[in-house]
Amino acid sequence: MTQPKQGLLIVISGPSGVGKDTVLRRLFELAPHLKYSVSYTTRAPRPGEVDGHSYTFVTQPEFLRLIEQKEFLEWARVYDEYYGTSRRRVEEVLDRGEDIILKIDVHGATFVRKRKPDGLFIFITPPSTEELLTRLTGRKTESAGALAIRQREALIELGLAKDYEHVVCNRDVDETAREILAMIAAEHARRQAPV
Repeated sequence: MTQPKQGLLIVISGPSGVGKDTVLRRLFELAPHLKYSVSYTTRAPRPGEVDGHSYTFVTQPEFLRLIEQKEFLEWARVYDEYYGTSRRRVEEVLDRGEDIILKIDVHGATFVRKRKPDGLFIFITPPSTEELLTRLTGRKTESAGALAIRQREALIELGLAKDYEHVVCNRDVDETAREILAMIAAEHARRQAPV
């Protein structure tokens, strides 16, 4: 019995408000075979978010217990809440030979890169800093204090785009999703090329 080829780990990062969720929705419409790693979080669900689909929502004590059990490929405390990627869930998908996408912040991506250096790391940028700040303000999902923190962090994260092999500017959602799909296809072709 032959072992299936290992799937591709695709890490997508970008500052808050850049449109990662919208791009990912389009990406999965175009390529439904791609899997999505549902992160754990201790924050409350936003309107429209579904437990087990948007995130796995857990209490802080439950999250801390999962840390102790070494369940996470990466985890972080962000904006006073915890977020983490299930190591077990990711490895199960990769071992089946399927591709999986992680949507994580730049700090989490740094940890994943150390553990899975053969992943495909993609950073999404906004057309301009001004547009990003406008998007953040327009969401109206945070208090004024939380918004100020997100705006400051977004500007810092933009400076870390240089740490990624691939950078995509999100001017148009459809174009951005297609560009990411082309990067995934190119990475598969590179891995299958004779040495």
